[in-house]
Amino acid sequence: MTEQQGRESEGYDFQAIQDRWLPVWDQMKPFEVSDADSAKPTKYVLDMFPYPSGDLHMGHAEAFCFGDVLARYWRGRGYDVLHPIGWDSFGLPAENAAIKRGVDPREWTYANIAQQKASFRVYAPSFDWSRVLHTSDPEYYKWNQWIFLKMYEKGLAYRKASWVNWDPVDQTVLANEQVLADGTSERSGAMVVKKKLTQWYFRITDYADRLLDDLDQLEGKWPTKVLNMQRNWIGRSRGAEVEFEIEGRDAKVPVFTTRPDTLHGATFMVVAPDSDLAAELASGASAEVRMQFQAYLEQTQKQTEIERQNADREKTGVFLDHFAVNPVNGERIPVWASDYVLADYGHGAIMAVPAHDQRDLDFALKFGLAVRVVVDVLDEDGVSLPDPATSGVATTGDGTLVNSGELDGLGKQAAIARAVEVLEDRGTGRAATTYRLRDWLISRQRYWGTPIPILHAEDGSMQPVSEAALPVVLPSTEGLDLKPKGTSPLGGAEAWSTVVDPETGAELRRDPDTMDTFVDSSWYFFRFLSANDDTQAFDPAAAKKWAPVDQYVGGVEHAILHLLYSRFITKVMHDLGYIDFEEPFMEMLNQGMVLLDGAKMSKSKGNLVEFASELEAHGADALRVTLAFAGPPEDDIDWADVSVQGSAKFLARAWRIADDVEASGAAKGASFADGDKSLRKHTHHLLADAPGLIESYKFNVVVARLMDQVNVTRKTIDSGAGAADPAVRESAEAIAVILSLFAPYAAEDMWSKLGYEPTVSLVEWPVADPSLLVEDEVTMVVQVDGKVRDRLTLSASVTEAEAEAAARASQAVQRSIGDRQVVNVIVRLPKIVSIATKPA
Repeated sequence: MTEQQGRESEGYDFQAIQDRWLPVWDQMKPFEVSDADSAKPTKYVLDMFPYPSGDLHMGHAEAFCFGDVLARYWRGRGYDVLHPIGWDSFGLPAENAAIKRGVDPREWTYANIAQQKASFRVYAPSFDWSRVLHTSDPEYYKWNQWIFLKMYEKGLAYRKASWVNWDPVDQTVLANEQVLADGTSERSGAMVVKKKLTQWYFRITDYADRLLDDLDQLEGKWPTKVLNMQRNWIGRSRGAEVEFEIEGRDAKVPVFTTRPDTLHGATFMVVAPDSDLAAELASGASAEVRMQFQAYLEQTQKQTEIERQNADREKTGVFLDHFAVNPVNGERIPVWASDYVLADYGHGAIMAVPAHDQRDLDFALKFGLAVRVVVDVLDEDGVSLPDPATSGVATTGDGTLVNSGELDGLGKQAAIARAVEVLEDRGTGRAATTYRLRDWLISRQRYWGTPIPILHAEDGSMQPVSEAALPVVLPSTEGLDLKPKGTSPLGGAEAWSTVVDPETGAELRRDPDTMDTFVDSSWYFFRFLSANDDTQAFDPAAAKKWAPVDQYVGGVEHAILHLLYSRFITKVMHDLGYIDFEEPFMEMLNQGMVLLDGAKMSKSKGNLVEFASELEAHGADALRVTLAFAGPPEDDIDWADVSVQGSAKFLARAWRIADDVEASGAAKGASFADGDKSLRKHTHHLLADAPGLIESYKFNVVVARLMDQVNVTRKTIDSGAGAADPAVRESAEAIAVILSLFAPYAAEDMWSKLGYEPTVSLVEWPVADPSLLVEDEVTMVVQVDGKVRDRLTLSASVTEAEAEAAARASQAVQRSIGDRQVVNVIVRLPKIVSIATKPA
């Protein structure tokens, strides 16, 4: 620290400033908003709410810094801003921690919430603390249950037996989205296996087209990466559904294909070993085939979905002793079971066209099945590619149909269209669309979640809990064994589980499962609108005022699950008539990660930078400025590369300017027009540029501009004009207003020193004076033969002739030209004069 910086830091005590303003803000409650009509326009700014797994961490510090910058900015631009906070407090981490410690999950959860809330208070995000919610409160999850009942009434909630992803450590099912690319659970890290269970689902596939097509509305508003992830997950494929007869079976088997034009090349059928169809066909086969199939099924169930889809694996399978009939040529084709077909793809069966699909070809060559070319694919020289049966390489490109009857000679698109017509004419198929998206499995076999509001009778019938009986509250954990064991602990709560039907007197049992916690977060942004209303999930009038969310901030790790489910629930709420919009989040900002020495922070790695210790050592303002200044929000930040101390020095320099103005006795209200013009121009350029920079998330550039403004203002003070110059006060006020986005404590203290009442966070931004944005002078670069030889400061009204004359008069330019002859001069106002020469 230089001697001058040391002097500027004198008196700046972040702890004293925090202690001074926190109680004031607590009393003022400046960020509470009303649902009453207002003349101001509205903005709903929302951060993805945190999970209370301990104290806040540096990732939280970054995300909530960015969200708060935007919330504070829009207030300064004259908007009423709703910026709420809550906790996503149900889920396995709390339950597992409670089991480990031998305590109730509530105890662990709410202690962590209290700790995080205390840290938030010091960090000072501009939250409306009157709307706090916790998803584990009965007052919240009552409305989870209400949403479930609405879905049940609409036919969107249903129960079925199916193969599910099973986490053998946490002993609960997982949605497809919760299985990582390597086949492990995102929860426990265990290798996920398949298990057949009866589970509850939400019929999200009914909304697949809308979920996909409506993404077009978000182009340019959401990150392209997120839009593509959503599109890929929904995975719409267009083609045909072809009906195959299987000898000895009355019902036809529908098979989806994107290439119905290749049906003449289908030489066998493959069904998933874990499908109901495979079990049915195997049951009618010989005893030897039944034994082979059972052994193969058990082998398949030990494999992950990722392993099964690995195209490089050696193909395995069992002939099911049945034949199907190809609907276009009447050929008998054998039916096999193989693990490379998945039970939840289409109907769990595919037509195999080995000449034009590598996996089918590998299977056909392994088991000696027929390979028939039906698409003549040419290489770059116009020569037909080798026969896959001999080359071992499937021909997958476009080409001309051959060996395909009436399709012969057609190209791909024409052949597909004609093949669909043929199928429809014969009644053996139709145009169809399929999706990668599967229905949302919401059942969980754990305690710490929302009870499913369904009652079961002994005869297997079900009835929903009445709305008047909501919430179905979780029982006490006393006497319950929460340890994972494959069934929900709630089934062991006998007094809670048993219900007597008041109309019939029959004994009913509560559903023992709880809901996936993604249900909790799929609609919490609606609950913030009416967080304290126990009569409805949310007030439609409040939704009309505030929603949808204008600005959403959070991590890209939620790009599929949370966003997809939130969009689905929003569309359901729209269809039920509660809202008049269909997309929940208009603008999206994904922040990067906070790393240390290039690695993700982790206690186990011993590279954890603790938020609490950084907050105590440097104060909230310095942390916030450091995070905002470190780079574009979407980029990762390496904490080893940033300087919190540098941010603290900058804050001290900014704060000292207001201190100097106060000490000078310069009163507020004086005309700024009499101040130093150069400084005033600098100030108004900042005021003019900052809004566009913030709205495009260039927070680091705004901080850099603030640092520059502080330096220029300090130079003006030190040049002899002194802090009493009206332009210095104007600059100090602008610095305080813009700085309040990043460093609310220092800005508030500056605002107070400048003679104003709190809070600077509610002050509308000063408007830039257009006359001060006009440049009096310009800097023109002079090049000689492509090399920069001088920079000239000229009048902004300079003409081309004047610019050329000034360039020729430059001594540096004259030296560069020397005795060479000038052959051409190009003047491009107000940037450059380019002089070309040749030997004399």
